[in-house]
Amino acid sequence: MTVTELVSYEDALAAYDPVMGLEVHVELGTTTKMFCGCSTALGAETNAQTCPTCLGLPGSLPVVNETGVESAIKIGLALNCEIAEWCRFARKNYFYPDMPKNFQTSQYDEPIAFNGYLDVEIDGGEVFRVEIERAHMEEDTGKSTHVGGATGRIHGAQHSLLDYNRAGIPLIEIVTKPIVGAGDRAPEVAKAYVAELRELIKALGVSEARMEMGQMRCDVNLSLRPHGVEKFGTRSETKNVNSLRSVERAARFEIQRQAAVLGDGGTVIQETRHFHEEDGSTTPGRVKEEAEDYRYFPEPDLVPVAPSREWVEKLRAGLPELPRVRRNRLREEWGISGHEMRSVLNAGAIDLITATIDAGADAASARKWWMGELARRANEDGVDLASLPITPAQVARVCALVAEGSLNDKLARQVIEGVLAGEGDPDAVVQARGLQIVSDEGALGAAVDEAIAGNAAIADKIRGGKVAAAGALVGAVMKATRGQADAARVRELILEKLGVQG
Repeated sequence: MTVTELVSYEDALAAYDPVMGLEVHVELGTTTKMFCGCSTALGAETNAQTCPTCLGLPGSLPVVNETGVESAIKIGLALNCEIAEWCRFARKNYFYPDMPKNFQTSQYDEPIAFNGYLDVEIDGGEVFRVEIERAHMEEDTGKSTHVGGATGRIHGAQHSLLDYNRAGIPLIEIVTKPIVGAGDRAPEVAKAYVAELRELIKALGVSEARMEMGQMRCDVNLSLRPHGVEKFGTRSETKNVNSLRSVERAARFEIQRQAAVLGDGGTVIQETRHFHEEDGSTTPGRVKEEAEDYRYFPEPDLVPVAPSREWVEKLRAGLPELPRVRRNRLREEWGISGHEMRSVLNAGAIDLITATIDAGADAASARKWWMGELARRANEDGVDLASLPITPAQVARVCALVAEGSLNDKLARQVIEGVLAGEGDPDAVVQARGLQIVSDEGALGAAVDEAIAGNAAIADKIRGGKVAAAGALVGAVMKATRGQADAARVRELILEKLGVQG
């Protein structure tokens, strides 16, 4: 049944409870592939990073990447999972045009990590626990490029090109248990979960987890059930969603779409769906198989993986401070609210601010410049904060120049502008642009005398006790000095010269 009209989000939630399952694939940052020695480096010539094993040629045998196993254990530990004492790989069979051996080496009922959880915080400070079913090891497929046609997909294409450089790259798939009870905040929970998981993966150092580059992608499974009904509805699976915003939008769209289907007396089809960034919609992919359709069976060419308890505990002891713990610690150290910390997190500024503090700035100043002027510039340029051509050390130097009185905020913004324009470090920009604060008492005194002489009426008001009028004279002096005077000292000089107590 095709539905062109969505029901409103509010009407959908009034009738149904959403049930989600999130499957996140993380591409590990190993130097070689999961079962062979081929390089995983990006940018190589098409099909140059292949061998008989990852091409599935007869007689080739896989060997497990130890670093991949170690990364999987680290992820499992960080997700509060149990780590299997013994597990093995399986063959997952169906037609893979981009997997030359025509099966994927994965794990099925014997994953390396299982029964965990991840606590995520959503707006308003509410903490929602997402339970983890398993985290298992597998390999990526190759890359298909469909040539011809209007959509870039296989339907309607004239022919397809295959690049097997990516085939065999190590993946960890992290699968949640059914997420229930989120209600109208289900899309928000999905986004928060993927965001927290991304931060955790990056903190572990096992992947850069850059969603825009496909290093981390999410499949959003969603179904609806009428209020008061225990049985889950039929789910859809929106595949390969590659941004936090899109995860939220995909969940929201499917809630509205499925509610419309059910409300019209239709049946939701169990299928994969494609997400469209331009309008946030999803469209049908293929009918979704059940597990038995994949004909899983144990991989005969690989021995089981049996990590020793000593190795597991050594890895546990070496885990870094996890993101949520770190954020809570920094929030207390910086003296900011939970809402402010979420803004810092959303801006991708935590590491930048921390590095700026480490370079000598105080927390308030570091946060002020990254979340203020620099965030504005990043937004204008349409780039991430970390992509701006300015370093935490340079921002810390700007903070120091302001603290020592060499710059005021207006001049500091000009210095930052110069650094971003490639004019050099802050000190070089100050020198080249002549941006030092005028602190010479003689020069300031002359500028104050000139302002008083040119604004006699205002000066008389100040003498008459209207001290607030001094602001006008301060402004005149600042204009005359191109904003390079110390405004506080200028005010003191004005009141001194007019014989008024401040």
